[in-house]
This record gives sequence, C-alpha cells and structure tokens, in this order.
Amino acid sequence: MNLRHLYIRLAPSNHWGARFLRGVYTGIVSFTLPAPAILTRPLLYLFVGGRSLLHYLYRLLVCEPLFKAYCKEYGKGVRTGIYTPWIQGQGDIIAGDNVLMVGAYSIHFGARFAKNPTLRIGSNTEIGHECSFVIGKQISIGENCRLASGINLFDSPGHPLNPADRLAGKPCSDDAVKPITIGNNVWIGRRCTIYPGVTIGDGAVIGAGSVVVSDVGANTLVVGNPARRSMYVSLTEL
Repeated sequence: MNLRHLYIRLAPSNHWGARFLRGVYTGIVSFTLPAPAILTRPLLYLFVGGRSLLHYLYRLLVCEPLFKAYCKEYGKGVRTGIYTPWIQGQGDIIAGDNVLMVGAYSIHFGARFAKNPTLRIGSNTEIGHECSFVIGKQISIGENCRLASGINLFDSPGHPLNPADRLAGKPCSDDAVKPITIGNNVWIGRRCTIYPGVTIGDGAVIGAGSVVVSDVGANTLVVGNPARRSMYVSLTEL
C-alpha cells in the first residue's frame, strides 16, 4: 500500500490510531516558535540590509549596463530595477534623461516592416513592472509619463486577420502596422492595452484595465473596454 492509499484510508477513519496520527500531523504542521523582538529584529535588519545591498549592486553592475548596451542613445540618470532586460530582435531604443525602468519588462522588435523599429522614451518617464512592447515600426512615449505595471503596447497585430493567410503562415500587411504615439505627462493605469495606431494626447489619463483602440485627446480621462471618455471628469478643472 502506497502513502496515498494509506492517507485515503486514515483521513476519514474514526479508529483511535488514525485519530492519534492525525493529531500528531496537525501538531507538527501547526507548530510555531516564539519570536522575541530582541532576537528577531537584528536578524530582520541584517536580512533587509543584505538584500538591499545585493539588489543595489546587481542593478548598478548588471541590469543598468545591459539596458544601456541595448540603447542606441540614452541620457543621464537612466536607471532600471533589479531585472535584466528581456529584449528580442533588432531595433533602436532611445531614452531621455532620468528614465526609470522599474521592474521586469519585455521589448520585442520585428524588423520586417521597418529597417530600424524604434522605442522612444522621453525624459523623466517611469515604466512599471511587467510592461510589454511589441514594435514593428515605432512606439514613442513622451516626457514625464507614468506607465503602471502590466501594460501592453503593440504597433503590430502580429498575424493577419484573414484566416487563410494565418493558416499559410503569412505576416500581417504593412498597413496593419501603425506606430503608437504617447504625449507628455500621460498617466496609464495598470493592465492597460494600447492598440496599433493610437495617439494619446498630452496630460491624458488611461484608467486601469482599459483597452485603448482609438485616439485619446489631450487632458482627457478614458476608461473601459473599449476605452471611452468619462463624461463626468474634466482633468483641467481638477
């Protein structure tokens, strides 16, 4: 009899031996030790300090140099988080001053539609954890922008809409690849998706989880799937 069969037999049993074994198991898995602060606080500070130092050195000596090596141009004060860049294909990354790539991110360049597909990131822009960029031609992000975590931006659908073309393994058409342009001081919330050809005006806010399939005007709040302008909020009056 293997352990799984033994467990199945003992779990519902009311026999004193089964109850005893269940009690022993419960005692083991629920056992805890006291944690007096005089002992655990120094251990906590040592752990947090050591981790912070390790992350700082890894960011400074590994992650940032690798990201800058991928860049065609970058300004002063460009920083990353503690994740190595995940960049596929060949293209140009142009980053302004004080750009911050907070966490893990992926950048995929497709060279079929442009000689040098380009990602432009303006000065003082922050890009959050787990953002994804798919670039066939160009994605341009302005200055002083805030991109939260988990945002997907793609200027190419990746595959043709026609079922026969997909079955034949054909690429999407050139006119389906449309650059994305994001203005200055734009705030994009968590888990948003920005479709090909979208232009987002200066000062706009994209609510979390929105799917943006059409242009967004300056100083406009849009939310939803598909994202629509809020009828109740005027950003210039806040």
